[in-house]
Amino acid sequence: MPETLAHQEAQLRFNDHTLPCPEGLTLAALLDAQGVDVNKVATAVNGEFVPRSLRAQTRLSAGDTVLTFQAIVGG
Repeated sequence: MPETLAHQEAQLRFNDHTLPCPEGLTLAALLDAQGVDVNKVATAVNGEFVPRSLRAQTRLSAGDTVLTFQAIVGG
């Protein structure tokens, strides 16, 4: 039976961009690859805050939405 659908590369959303999502990609690796200053941003995956200490162990999957935003501190 011939394949009728073209192979689709796994993708995720990073801020306003669609990017490839290779198997095993971590949040920390994505931020590094995108040149993000990790000390100046907070992160969320699929609307859930991810603390800086968990970025290296947070694995991303196809279809995930990753957002970076400036952390707000103070009172």
